[in-house]
Amino acid sequence: MLIFLSFYGKNMKVLHWKKLVSCVGWTTAEELYSCSDDHQIVKWNLLTGETSQIVKLPDDIYPIDLHWFPKSLGIKKQTQAEIFVLTSSDGKFHLISKLGRVEKSVEAHSGAVLAGRWNYEGTALVTVGEDGQIKIWSKTGMLRSTLAHQGTPVYSVAWGPDSEKVLYTAGKQLIIKPLQPNAKILQWKAHDGIILKVDWNSVNDLILSAGEDCKYKVWDSYGRPLYSSQPHEHPITSVAWAPDGELFAVGSFHTLRLCDKTGWSYALEKPNTGSIFNIAWSVDGTQIAGACGNGHVVFAHVVEQRWEWKNFQVTLTKRRTMQVRNVLNDAVDLLEFRDRVIKASLNYAHLVVSTSLQCYVFSTKNWNTPLIFDLKEGTVSLILQAERHFLLVDGGGIYLYSYEGRFLSSPKFPGMRTDILNAQTVSLSNDTIAIKDKADEKIIFLFEASTGKPMGDGKFLSHKNEVLEIALDQKGLTNDRKIAFIDKNRDLYITSVKRFGKEEQIIKLGTMVHTLAWSDTCNILCGLQDTRFTVWYYPNTVYVDRDILPKTLYERDASEFSKNPHIVSFVGNQVTIRRADGSLVHISISPYPAILHEYVSSSKWEDAVRLCRFVKEQTMWACLAAMAVANQDMTTAEIAYAAIGEIDKVQYINSIKNLPSKESKMAHILMFSGNIQEAEIVLLQAGLVYQAIQININLYNWERALELAVKYKTHVDTVLAYRQKFLETFGKQETNKRYLQYAEGLQIDWEKIKAKIEMEITKERERSSGSQPTKSTGLKH
Repeated sequence: MLIFLSFYGKNMKVLHWKKLVSCVGWTTAEELYSCSDDHQIVKWNLLTGETSQIVKLPDDIYPIDLHWFPKSLGIKKQTQAEIFVLTSSDGKFHLISKLGRVEKSVEAHSGAVLAGRWNYEGTALVTVGEDGQIKIWSKTGMLRSTLAHQGTPVYSVAWGPDSEKVLYTAGKQLIIKPLQPNAKILQWKAHDGIILKVDWNSVNDLILSAGEDCKYKVWDSYGRPLYSSQPHEHPITSVAWAPDGELFAVGSFHTLRLCDKTGWSYALEKPNTGSIFNIAWSVDGTQIAGACGNGHVVFAHVVEQRWEWKNFQVTLTKRRTMQVRNVLNDAVDLLEFRDRVIKASLNYAHLVVSTSLQCYVFSTKNWNTPLIFDLKEGTVSLILQAERHFLLVDGGGIYLYSYEGRFLSSPKFPGMRTDILNAQTVSLSNDTIAIKDKADEKIIFLFEASTGKPMGDGKFLSHKNEVLEIALDQKGLTNDRKIAFIDKNRDLYITSVKRFGKEEQIIKLGTMVHTLAWSDTCNILCGLQDTRFTVWYYPNTVYVDRDILPKTLYERDASEFSKNPHIVSFVGNQVTIRRADGSLVHISISPYPAILHEYVSSSKWEDAVRLCRFVKEQTMWACLAAMAVANQDMTTAEIAYAAIGEIDKVQYINSIKNLPSKESKMAHILMFSGNIQEAEIVLLQAGLVYQAIQININLYNWERALELAVKYKTHVDTVLAYRQKFLETFGKQETNKRYLQYAEGLQIDWEKIKAKIEMEITKERERSSGSQPTKSTGLKH
């Protein structure tokens, strides 16, 4: 995706005021307020190009910072969304209405109030000043607390995403201080010069800082450096995150730069503006306004965004125009829109575009007749696509639509904040929507796509650590749907989405995983793991036979991708990775595992074996072995295990084939995959109590074996006999109280026990031959 800044008019729309413009703030995507040192507050209407003076402030008020009261989050609009805070050089902050009436002026600091910021809910205001104090105020302007006091001026401040912490500058240091008293403070040296501006994004949880050392830097919320720019010619005077956290803007003397969240630069413009003291992004993230030292207000908007899928490339050439290029035949289509484009997504043979009022759905087969429907709220912040439908996220909620434009569902959960959702925290498949909670980051909510209701028994998925990124697999049956996620320790886990009563296992797949993606054509997972690029050709192996998981992987060195690479897409057998410097790298993986998935999903076992014999790769045989066991085709499993040299498993599979009844075979297949409890349940439901006891004896699960024998009043002597034999072999004495209790006065007669066992086996054989033909289902195809 290429982005650069384009300016209004022939060259640029730079509107001139007499004195330095200190701050700017958007009310809507088309309306901006600016304040300047000639004491005027001016309103700009970008649709008509008109400017009007809202109010002339008293001569002793020099404005420094402006911040609009946040528009409410998905609740009904508050009247107070029409107010902004203005900080000034006389030590006061002013609450001013949209019409320019000064509602309240509050004495806040001795010396200038250098910055003021509302928290995300609009329940509190933080101000910082030349006196080195950081103060928290109520929304009506009543002082709640003085959070900190230090000897140097505090130039900039930002709220943490949860409004529980405040980030502020202290000379060359950055400090994160929680609002709770006695909570741990995080402090680190961030720059070699005084830090002039900070910003903290609520979606990606990353921090921006800009300093007099002429650098801008990106940090995570623990103060770890993620990116540091080269020194510029002049101090960096402003930085600002785009609302969705994907981009940020940097302002300096005669300089406006647009960067990706990882730090690399998309575009650099050199407008003749003096220093840009303040940058504000419009609500929809498509435009930037800059307050300039020479009395200009500079406007810019983001164009040349690019989306790619297979042989199609879509480019946003102007605010309302897209160009579609088919690289196979060089055909070019122009798409014109009534309003400006805010978000777009190209995947699964569909292009979904949201403008400020409508949503357009194009099929790649026909670019001329899009499906158009109106949006409830204009600013769509995220579009996610699956094969059958797509998801729109805006300030009001999450909405699922079919590609025919039919509204399907709108999942909700308590405390849902849609403004902070992104592609890492929401995932969509054909039947499931997964959303990571922000209030408790260990929880993932799972919803049925068609109804928007919670999955299964309504329980959410809970992990022991905070979850960073989630991804649902895209293919296969609903009952087999899996979700992969990375937690804060960078461990990769997989678990089943269907949750009915019993606790689903959450199984670790890998460590030090930074980014992941599922293939769009089959359930193959890829990830960047420390210094390796890893592909899990059949992640479900962990549920079937964990021992052979390493044999089902493909690994290659990933050092060529440099630090912090990110997987952009996994389409077919091509993986696209973006390196830290912004360049894209394409990797092709073997096409054969995808073909194998296809054969197995349509039960073409002979074709699958033939394919593995043709490819002659151990990974393919290992995948086939796991797939065959998962689908209970033990004949194919035997061939595959033999090919990878797992002789013990081949012998066990052979022993399963000779078992007398279908239930026994089923139970032993479950045991093969490590599902001992399920195996026992299958046997007990079929009335095969002895066999259930025997599998526990074979696994040395003595407590359970005795418990079953006592409960069903059968084979107690058998259990005691095997236990005694076990203890004699190891030369140990019985210490278990229950075994001592039942062994009292009981004589063990092996002849009698063997006759009983023989009778059980005969009974089982007769029962199965009476109820069905001897040829077992699931063993032959």
